[in-house]
Amino acid sequence: MDIVREPKQQRAIEKKEKIIKAGFDLICRNGYHNTNTAQIAKEANVSTGIVYQYFKDKHAIFMEALNVYGDKIFFPMLNKKIDFNNNIDVFIRNIINNCIDNNKVSEIAHEEIMAMVHSDHEVAEFYYNIELQTTEKIKELLIDNNYKDNNLYEKVHIMIGMIDHLCHEIIYHQHHDMDYEIMTNIVINNIKELFKNDLY
Repeated sequence: MDIVREPKQQRAIEKKEKIIKAGFDLICRNGYHNTNTAQIAKEANVSTGIVYQYFKDKHAIFMEALNVYGDKIFFPMLNKKIDFNNNIDVFIRNIINNCIDNNKVSEIAHEEIMAMVHSDHEVAEFYYNIELQTTEKIKELLIDNNYKDNNLYEKVHIMIGMIDHLCHEIIYHQHHDMDYEIMTNIVINNIKELFKNDLY
């Protein structure tokens, strides 16, 4: 475990939570590699020694922050209610809009974390797990709305990949010769094609 000491008293618990939030806020503003433990301590209004009472290093703070706040950056539909309303077009567009909105909130953090997915096995495992949780949630939502479980898990996983790529294109790549409304409609139509034979 990277956490050095687990606080028991309420005051200590609150300090630890402040450290986690400070780490997350700084990483969102400045990026992981431009944030250090001393800066986190200052942001949390605690001493560096207090930080090291609870965390081994910056990476440990970062992993705790991902566990607490990661859904604000990745796959926001995990904690947001998504209404289906018997309209798969609206359903898909809502997921796309949620994804875009959440990526805009923390563009720097998202870019840095995605880079770390390829170089840090703990971050990669976090991303993998939350991706699978999201796949399962959307699959269950489709089943609840009269879609057959006809390779839904695999199809939803493909859908998430398409939406994720679209969001990255709109927010980070910003090719000025691309019409992103057209691109969004193409993605929606391709996702609908995936599920077209699955409705009861």
